[in-house]
Amino acid sequence: MRHSDARYHRPMDTKLLELLVCPVTKGPLDFNRDKQELISRSARLAYPVRDGIPILLEEEARTLSDDELEALPARTPLV
Repeated sequence: MRHSDARYHRPMDTKLLELLVCPVTKGPLDFNRDKQELISRSARLAYPVRDGIPILLEEEARTLSDDELEALPARTPLV
């Protein structure tokens, strides 16, 4: 499998995830494994995770719609 293959996902380090916070609100982040994104509910942003590396830049994040926010499961621990 090529490194640039869109289906390739290096696993996130769960210890790292426990330490990360939203750079905008300093609030907690939830990891969406399917979409490879870190979700900040308070900022309404989804930060991409590329090759196991979180890209915590506001300009790289996408804004979550009301429907996406409502569809999120209840907040659970990252592990």
